[in-house]
Amino acid sequence: MDTRTSETRLRIERLRDALVAHHVHAVLVPSSDPHLSEYLPERWQGRQWASGFTGSVGSLVVTRDRAALFADSRYWTQAEAQLAGSGIQLEKMNSGASTIYIEWIAQQLQPGETLAVDGQVLGLALANQLRAGLGRKAVALRTDLDLIQSAWDDRPGLPAAPVYEHLPPQAAVPRADKLARVRAAMAAIGATHHLVSTVDDVAWLLNLRGSDVDCNPVFIAHLLLDAASGQLFVADGKVPADVAARLAADGIRLSPYAQAASALAALPADATLLIDPRRVTLGLRDAAPAGVKLVEQINPSTLLKSRKTPAEAAFVRETMAEDGAAMCEFYAEFEASLARGERWSELDIDTRLTAARKRRPGFVGLSFSTIAGFNANGALPHYHATPESFAQIAGDGLLLIDSGGQYLGGTTDITRVWPIGKVSAAQKRDYTLVLKGTLALSRARFPRGTLSPMLDAIARAPLWAHGLDYGHGTGHGVGYFMNVHEGPQSISKAIPEPSMAMEPGMITSIEPGLYRPGQWGVRIENLVLNVVVDTPENHAFGEMLGFETLTLCPIDTRCIDTSLLSADEIGWLNDYHATVRDRLRSRVDGAALAWLLARTEPLAA
Repeated sequence: MDTRTSETRLRIERLRDALVAHHVHAVLVPSSDPHLSEYLPERWQGRQWASGFTGSVGSLVVTRDRAALFADSRYWTQAEAQLAGSGIQLEKMNSGASTIYIEWIAQQLQPGETLAVDGQVLGLALANQLRAGLGRKAVALRTDLDLIQSAWDDRPGLPAAPVYEHLPPQAAVPRADKLARVRAAMAAIGATHHLVSTVDDVAWLLNLRGSDVDCNPVFIAHLLLDAASGQLFVADGKVPADVAARLAADGIRLSPYAQAASALAALPADATLLIDPRRVTLGLRDAAPAGVKLVEQINPSTLLKSRKTPAEAAFVRETMAEDGAAMCEFYAEFEASLARGERWSELDIDTRLTAARKRRPGFVGLSFSTIAGFNANGALPHYHATPESFAQIAGDGLLLIDSGGQYLGGTTDITRVWPIGKVSAAQKRDYTLVLKGTLALSRARFPRGTLSPMLDAIARAPLWAHGLDYGHGTGHGVGYFMNVHEGPQSISKAIPEPSMAMEPGMITSIEPGLYRPGQWGVRIENLVLNVVVDTPENHAFGEMLGFETLTLCPIDTRCIDTSLLSADEIGWLNDYHATVRDRLRSRVDGAALAWLLARTEPLAA
């Protein structure tokens, strides 16, 4: 047994000791924090600390005699490796939104026994599901215990990095205007107060940014608004005095981070509080007095920030050109270096691609940890090379690179697959079928207001026709110098909800994939902007939307089996490459320009 696995076993035993000490029979450790974030500050990475599993999504359940980690198909291979020898069993879920662990817990516990979960990191919607599922078995739920705190002696504290302003011209909408629009939405439903806990909503609404979470320019805070003012609950010392003064001018005063619950408790009895049940924790919800009327709806800011303004869209287009130029410089260097017989590893790709982005104007940081997976590693959708485990780029096969940057004028996310040495006919077939899915959705038109999950099958259809599929969603919303994963839209197998309606200005990824475990993986990803498509029929059948492809980087044609593409598909790809060439050629020179021109040559039918 290696040291890591031994440490995991010891941590699970410490959790079991805490179970006994607090007279409970199981603990649920979700991948969550008090803001229900997808990516977590170290303090709230309790599931990773206890299990050793480093995937971004997953739930750990520990009983007095069993332990199980619940993860979806993106992480099965990774989880099996990281859990080996730990005594924690992997329970496979069909999707990241699954809650099958509730049924599993109900089966493990007896009537009258108790499950503990920290209410400060438990989403209100999930709490309702837990109560319903466990109630049928007469299993009690305790939400006043943080057993991770009991077991984790050297648990990190709150992040201390300073907050800063996102300034004009890239911050194209003033803070006062955003606050006014949210307050108008509050007034329309009769809400006197509104709690905003999701860190990306807080950052967007106040035109502030931070670095409390890797690759996400956000900071840990809650915001409580009323009709004329607001309180920003943030750790002392994080907001510089000049920024605090400008916030105060817009009616926002600072309060200590820990006082959010007490501020809710002090709401007047006649208050009407707007909360988003998917974006607020049970702990904060329960802090409000019993007499306060609750209105449970999606945060107005979540809808507003998903719809980029024309000015923001213009900055995103500029950002995409800078990001595309960085990739041209990197890929030209990469291919020339390989041609000279120099050795590259997956780690080198991350280092040198990041360096190329750093040279571009407006670059702030990565939008997520670079995924560079060669052959079998490319079959792991969320693979990440480490100094302890990585592959050399040598021999024949496919190299998948999924990367992105945070710029003052937008957020990028792109996946490309590149041929290394000789590419087999089977690899070309897989690549082309995935490309057909990307092209099919990129070319789609649909009525305004279409629920985004309804578009998912368009990208899957070319793969389904061959009995193939992939386990992740087809597309996620993307923020504006904000989180690379953003709602409410999701092109996926999710159950559609009204808030997922596609509206002009939304930016979404299109990224179908295909993964052969132990062999190779293919994913081709662009970001697209929802735009109104003007046709004569619009007047009779309502507004139609289409996609403007924002990402600017060649799609490697050497991996394509042209016999599988139609003339229309080849035409779209050639038009895209002509656009990439036109938009990028003035931003690169020398070897990078030569590479761009070579990789954007038209593809013959």
